[in-house]
Amino acid sequence: MKQLPEETLDSIRDIKIIQAKDGYRFSIDAVLLENYISAKRLHKGVELGAGSGIISILLASRLKGPKIIAVEVQGPLAERARRNVSLNNLDDRIEIVANDMRALKKMFPANTFDFVFSNPPFRKPKTGRLSIYEERAVARHEIEITLPDLIKTASYLLKHSGRFYLIYHPFRLAELVELLRKARLEPKRMRFVHSKEGDEAKMVLIEAVKGSGTWLKIDPPLYLYEKGNEYTLEMKAILNR
Repeated sequence: MKQLPEETLDSIRDIKIIQAKDGYRFSIDAVLLENYISAKRLHKGVELGAGSGIISILLASRLKGPKIIAVEVQGPLAERARRNVSLNNLDDRIEIVANDMRALKKMFPANTFDFVFSNPPFRKPKTGRLSIYEERAVARHEIEITLPDLIKTASYLLKHSGRFYLIYHPFRLAELVELLRKARLEPKRMRFVHSKEGDEAKMVLIEAVKGSGTWLKIDPPLYLYEKGNEYTLEMKAILNR
């Protein structure tokens, strides 16, 4: 599999991933989201904003059943994701679609998929520092897609009782929950992620179910690090799953 001079070849678990040296590179968020997805008895899934394909590839390697459509708007990233899928021998399980997720209504009928997942940009335009590298900027800021667009697309694609998984920043949690419920995606499970015990939450993992009743389970917090910079036992288990 061809690796370009401006790329690196990295690995996690038994997966190999080609990434840009200076563009978008996956972070711990992707690994946490993949670990959070419980897709037993779910056969057809969509990733909205696939990046280099890391989440879909990890998920397809862990769960041998589901077929996944991974959607990425940035052409160079989508091409890299295709190479990563082939590199890991998953062409029969993952299809990369290079398109704006808002165009999916023209590609798929409503109520088609069992689950949808996303690690979306969480910063609004003109907030925070914008990366000089376009791949990183689009991954972190709502340049190509907004949160309402993402949620509307997920709701359209999901079957009744289908599941939507995402990782997001807690500072927009109230807005996120409001938008989910307006789109008939009822939050059912939530877990806050902290760097260390005693720190405020830096991320939140959410599972929402389309057309479900109103109740919410808050899982115990997930801590990334012990004192110092060593991963907790749970994080070590997640990384080596």
